[in-house]
Amino acid sequence: MRLEMWVLALTLGLCSVVEGTILQNGQVRETNFPNTKINPAAHDFKTYAADTAELSYKGRWDSKKVSYWSAPGLVFGFSGDMVAISFGEHTINGTLVGYRIGGMDWTFTNVTTGGTHLLVTPETPGVGETYPINPKRFEMRVSNWGYGVQIDKVHVGAGESLIKIPPYKRTIEFIGDSLSAGDFQSYEGLSSFAYGVGEGLGKTEYYVTAFPGICVTDQECWGNPRGQVHQWFYSSDTSWRAAGIWGDNPEPWDFEKMETTPDIVVINLGTNDNNVANNVSAAAYVDAYKKLIQGVHGKYPKAQVVVMELWLGFYKYGNSYAQNQGFQKELQDIVEYFNSPEYLSAPTIWDGTTKTAKTLRTPSKPFVHYFRTKGILQHNDIGPQYHPTDVGAIKVASHLLQYIKMTFGWDLVATGPEVFHETLYWNDQNSY
Repeated sequence: MRLEMWVLALTLGLCSVVEGTILQNGQVRETNFPNTKINPAAHDFKTYAADTAELSYKGRWDSKKVSYWSAPGLVFGFSGDMVAISFGEHTINGTLVGYRIGGMDWTFTNVTTGGTHLLVTPETPGVGETYPINPKRFEMRVSNWGYGVQIDKVHVGAGESLIKIPPYKRTIEFIGDSLSAGDFQSYEGLSSFAYGVGEGLGKTEYYVTAFPGICVTDQECWGNPRGQVHQWFYSSDTSWRAAGIWGDNPEPWDFEKMETTPDIVVINLGTNDNNVANNVSAAAYVDAYKKLIQGVHGKYPKAQVVVMELWLGFYKYGNSYAQNQGFQKELQDIVEYFNSPEYLSAPTIWDGTTKTAKTLRTPSKPFVHYFRTKGILQHNDIGPQYHPTDVGAIKVASHLLQYIKMTFGWDLVATGPEVFHETLYWNDQNSY
């Protein structure tokens, strides 16, 4: 992705969040985001601190309860029929969040720095139901990859309480760039293929550790000062707001305190490394990619790793179109390297700074897989800014869901809850 495209992506992201505007094929999509800001003093609340044990933070949040990367969330159960959240000083004003009860459709609202927002009332869809979810499960997700929120307090009705919701038993993590983060999709992180797989699996925890423009190679790429081979080991992403909070000393991600450990890690990196503007050699790319997988294997010894084949858009080819690809041989060689007896008998672990030989906690066996993307997308599934359309993201998610089901035996157990918001398009005119 060219630098001017990355800047345009950031600019459009900021505009869409601040103004509550979604552009659809260059036209403004009609939205009706409720204004949920309230004066908390006008309500009789029972209030909980941001670090209370009943709150489950999904994705990556730092110790200040500030969200980063793509589609981070907050989940908890509650009694009664009211929920409000107060957002801290590190909330970017106007950040668009989605929230819901159980598997109901997402509702979106723009939250404010230092503001309190009433997100659940007696009129909220699903709040009066006890079947099939009891206690009521509240979920909030940050939609924009470039912005974030800070949780200050959570409120329920007087005399009511928060309830801990146990995590699901299986977990998947995505490590990527703008293609995984949902850049240029309608609801960004909540329209990405990565979110679509995590949510579409059903009863699965998911992390989307992805940020636009980032390389796997540890160098500057489209304004990102570090690559994923380094940044994956930290709570925060490479955004300007993260730099404003943590400066040159970002907080390391505490892998030991993760609520669940990923069973599958999907990596989609190399689109930015492959761009000639970033001047990344094939040798540097392979070295960084290997180190990242070595880091994943060290932190998650039991995890299966899926390496995604790159798709780099399409070009006109005679009277049709052809797909660009990159680092095909390099990626296949990486997969073969990690599944070789030489590596499995003496694995080398990367901790973000150094490589060390390490005895893993479980016996090593082949664990790296190659997911081919060629043929899933066609040229009209890529938007003008070189990223998948909403339909394109759904196509990638659908194929990857089936790949995970066939490769790892994971059942698809989401049989009703909304995944992608506002994709219910139809034609009910029977003659035209």
